[in-house]
Amino acid sequence: MAKSFRTKNLETISFVDCVVLYLQLTSTVGLLDLRTEPENQIQVRPGASFKIALFADLHFGEAASTDWGPTQDANSIKVMSSVLDDETPDFVVYLGDVITANNIAIANASLYWDQAISPTRARRIPWASVFGNHDDAPFEWPLEWFSPPGIPPLRCPSNTSSCPGEEDCRFRGTGRLELMKNEVELNGLSHSRNGPKELWPSVSNYVLQLSSSEYPHSAVAFLYFLDSGGGSYPEIISNAQAEWFNNKSQHNNPDSRVPEIVFWHIPSKAYKKVAPFFRIRKPCVGSINEEEIAAQEAETGIMKLLVERSSVKAVFVGHNHGLDWCCPYKELWLCFARHTGYGGYGNWARGARIMEISQQPFSIRSWIRMENGLVHSEVVLSP
Repeated sequence: MAKSFRTKNLETISFVDCVVLYLQLTSTVGLLDLRTEPENQIQVRPGASFKIALFADLHFGEAASTDWGPTQDANSIKVMSSVLDDETPDFVVYLGDVITANNIAIANASLYWDQAISPTRARRIPWASVFGNHDDAPFEWPLEWFSPPGIPPLRCPSNTSSCPGEEDCRFRGTGRLELMKNEVELNGLSHSRNGPKELWPSVSNYVLQLSSSEYPHSAVAFLYFLDSGGGSYPEIISNAQAEWFNNKSQHNNPDSRVPEIVFWHIPSKAYKKVAPFFRIRKPCVGSINEEEIAAQEAETGIMKLLVERSSVKAVFVGHNHGLDWCCPYKELWLCFARHTGYGGYGNWARGARIMEISQQPFSIRSWIRMENGLVHSEVVLSP
């Protein structure tokens, strides 16, 4: 493989070709790890529980032109590795702001995304992702760059060193569609999807079905992923997305018999209605409540649909680094994850929200696993 790479015409090799070759050579999964079940279905062992780790607000690529930026990314990998080794989850959800695109000057931001998913991929754990407000935010030119000593040299991710073509390393960002396309096409364990075109510019809208391997046509739960916007367009879940969810859920689960769990990045305005005042008190469960909720810009109907469906058990979001609580809202739960990455604002200790689905009888438990191994804030979200 190495010999054929060197003899390929370097003047015509594309950047995408280079990334593909790199991942084939170095990834423990690579392109040969193809899915063996339907793309929208995840198999669960009969009677076994199913554990999901939520990684929120990693912010890879932040301050990429500095020395401390890459150090943050290395520390974020340590957090994820610690959580994955302690919890050994069956699945991982990347809950938005995987990268800080407004700090990434180069076109190949997917390579920072690739670094962020590397601990999960290395352990051969399948995953899915949703976009946050920073994932395709336009590059912001720092004002200080226009004073001496001027604009610093571009720093491309280290794993592009074997790739030719300096033209790919220039001041240009990477959009949602390209980020998702690269994740899905280059990773056999990714269950992420480009959503229906009629919902664009929102992209990460899709549903996954958890099914028993013994009865693959019988759903254990449905996992819905929604793009809450931000970055290249307003922070909102549109009415079109709400209607898509309504149509999908009515088709997949017409009698609301099968539990449904929902993931997006930016909290809805409903979170403000249940937010604890200062200290976290029951029925809410959590450990930090140290900032105001930065909610979506408007509510266009998604929460009304969710509360009307008895099958919807919980919504999980990220975005606010200083919040990690779960609170009941009507008949469902609204939960924050835990700030996982060393990128982004705040010095709160890093960790990840864990959720575990049991089949018989059905239940959802959740807790926080910290970087140092401690566990806290356990809550039952569905009896």
